[in-house]
Amino acid sequence: MTLITTPHLTAPDDFYEALIDAHRDLDAAASHALNARLVLLLANHVGDLDVLREALRIARETGAAADHRSPGGSA
Repeated sequence: MTLITTPHLTAPDDFYEALIDAHRDLDAAASHALNARLVLLLANHVGDLDVLREALRIARETGAAADHRSPGGSA
């Protein structure tokens, strides 16, 4: 299995709304904990360590690139 990096959600706006709703009224610590649980649930669903490692690598690389572009990011 390879990581799908092209748009693949059938209803991306609906998912985004559900994600935002899930975080509504949570403080920062509870929001981070929710994200951690969500990552672990989805990782378990994917189940393929190679795919998960690829996802981690891409997320880190794209996050680092965005950090360097944003005014508040570290350079």
